[in-house]
Amino acid sequence: MNKVEKAFNTLLNEANDLCIGTEVVELAARPDSFQFTRDFYSKQQPLIIRNALDSWPATKNWSPQYLCEKFGKKLVDVAVTPNGYADGLATNFSDKKEYFVLPSEEQMTLNEFMQHLDDPTGPVYYIQKQNSNFTSNFSELMPDIDTSLLEFAEKCFQKSPDAINFWMGDERAVTSMHKDPYDNLYCVISGCKDFILLPPHQVVCIPRKHYPVGIYKRHKDGQFFIDPVFELNVANGRNEVATTEWISIDPLFPDLELYPQYSKTKPLHVRVNAGDLLYLPNYWFHHVRQSHKCIAMNFWYDIEYDTRYCYFRMLEDLTLD
Repeated sequence: MNKVEKAFNTLLNEANDLCIGTEVVELAARPDSFQFTRDFYSKQQPLIIRNALDSWPATKNWSPQYLCEKFGKKLVDVAVTPNGYADGLATNFSDKKEYFVLPSEEQMTLNEFMQHLDDPTGPVYYIQKQNSNFTSNFSELMPDIDTSLLEFAEKCFQKSPDAINFWMGDERAVTSMHKDPYDNLYCVISGCKDFILLPPHQVVCIPRKHYPVGIYKRHKDGQFFIDPVFELNVANGRNEVATTEWISIDPLFPDLELYPQYSKTKPLHVRVNAGDLLYLPNYWFHHVRQSHKCIAMNFWYDIEYDTRYCYFRMLEDLTLD
């Protein structure tokens, strides 16, 4: 074992013993901003608050039937994939390479979207566009949420959310393991979400590499194929297939023979039920599954770039395959 590997083991052992614990902390009531800052934000510690949103009209009203009755003819942006993995890895059968694949983006009425969700044999449809789609597509629903319930966190962050996203989809839709440069308040309105969480320091045993980027498209017969995404290489003036860094392992079925270092991770598992709020600190890795027709929304707050970010970037560079 070389000096760097010994240092990584020290980091994993010390951080796991001192900082993380074996499960996500649960509270039965919202903390005040001082407690939240001291006990969770400052420690980058996830937190789930049970029944935090029970007073929101959304948790009582937002059923598929309610949404269709009010907004059935409204056009919405929908991610469509053959397998439920949008923004994830898949093999391109034309060249036998593994790609990071973006979903096909389609626009349809909310009624059409709901009809697709009732077809378990067809493609997987998911409202998941992370461009503050709640404010752009669903602003009429704003009176059904009470953002004052989030003040305990916003006083700590000292800012309003940079994006508010709306999520609804098929139980087959899975969010592959990734991280975000945001502090995240994740609110489940209907159904449930199952999260697998890994803290940032465990990046030292999460396999990652660069993959070519593709996007799902469909032939006239409806069959999907992966179309490579090209971008200009400024250095040589040529259009080349774009690449991006992504996590190589599926935490549901980890290949420990291929990636033995992943066995050193200590993932946390938490189910977020309707009315619950999950605080997910920035740069925590997370993988998400959901119940059928689960409805959720999340509030993203851009991070403050401090020495912790610099430390994390150093670990990333030391461990990238």
